[in-house]
Amino acid sequence: MRYNLVHLTSLFENATEGIVVTNSQGMIILINPSGCQMFGYTAEELEGQQVEMLIPSSVRKIHIRHREEFYQHPQNRKMGHNRDLMAGKKDGTAFPVEVSLSTYVQNDERYVIAFIIDITRRKESERNMELQQIQLEKVTDEMRLLNADLELKVEERTTILKEALQRLEESQTELSLALDKEKQLNEIKSRFVSMASHEFRTPLSTVLSSASLIDKYTTSDDQEKRARHIEKIKNSVRHLNSLLEDFLSLGKLDEGKIGVHLHEFNLEELIRDTIEEMNPTLKNGQKIIFTSNIPQSIVSDKNLIRNILFNLFSNAIKFSEAFKTIHVSSTLNDNIICTTIRDEGMGISEEDQQHLFSSFFRGRNAVNIQGTGLGLHIVKRYVDMLGGSLALDSELGKGTRISFSIPDKS
Repeated sequence: MRYNLVHLTSLFENATEGIVVTNSQGMIILINPSGCQMFGYTAEELEGQQVEMLIPSSVRKIHIRHREEFYQHPQNRKMGHNRDLMAGKKDGTAFPVEVSLSTYVQNDERYVIAFIIDITRRKESERNMELQQIQLEKVTDEMRLLNADLELKVEERTTILKEALQRLEESQTELSLALDKEKQLNEIKSRFVSMASHEFRTPLSTVLSSASLIDKYTTSDDQEKRARHIEKIKNSVRHLNSLLEDFLSLGKLDEGKIGVHLHEFNLEELIRDTIEEMNPTLKNGQKIIFTSNIPQSIVSDKNLIRNILFNLFSNAIKFSEAFKTIHVSSTLNDNIICTTIRDEGMGISEEDQQHLFSSFFRGRNAVNIQGTGLGLHIVKRYVDMLGGSLALDSELGKGTRISFSIPDKS
């Protein structure tokens, strides 16, 4: 028994926690050395004093109430079971502690043993961790804002770069189109110079030579010869007039001076009148056959359609041999007028058909035939102005069929 008492005394004296024993009146009856060191008192100064002496003065009244309630319902309480408490040192400083409580009864009196740990360093560590956490959250927020700002700047820079690249592509496209247009204009200019030098030289030479020869035929017996040369001069003048008409039409189209003027007229009569006008230009044995199922009048631009017909008839006559027939038909279906001119002439190669509606273009098999290369180009632009479409079908040596379809604006 004495051996056990020695060990208990050693445990009490050498425990690292503060141990305080109070009686039922809350009076300190024992305190171990660690407790004295913790609070800065000697055992003699504390023994016989109320336990509230170890509590900061600001919370002593509250502690008395809590102590009384504990004695009414005593129970063991583990360390850290409740909230952290504050203890007070002899010099008046307060410090945080954790307290566990145990009770026992001896000689009909209840005693309470308090095991006390100074958690100042832990609290400082917790505060440091909280500060570090706050600092970390602040840094994280700053990083988040920085990243958001960086993303925004990257997005802005990306948008600017995209816009710059788009403008560059547009500039390159515009430059490419300008270069292509310049190339086309140069090609057109070259074709025009070549065509004009050839087409104007031939009729002018004919006019000059025939005019010179007429002077030599002075007698009545030379009347037939004079008439023949006069006819050559007339044909040459008509050809020159046709060339000039093509140039003037192209110029007016490019300048936007030709517009669409709608009015009511009889298309069948217009086609027959145009055929009658073209009859003097037919080659020996050529004829034009016309069929139509358009009984009523239509609403469109009569002058533009006449010019389209004139150009297409001229081509059919020009590129067909003598004794060949030119077939013309016109139909009206669902307010769409389709007029077709089919000849039995030399035809157009597939390769040339791709460029047929370009200005100043001449098929390779037509270089020795008079013309500006503007007829079909002008026809295409007139048909476009009328809101219509063109279709061409041709085979070398077998002829060409070309159709233009335009809406009836009635």
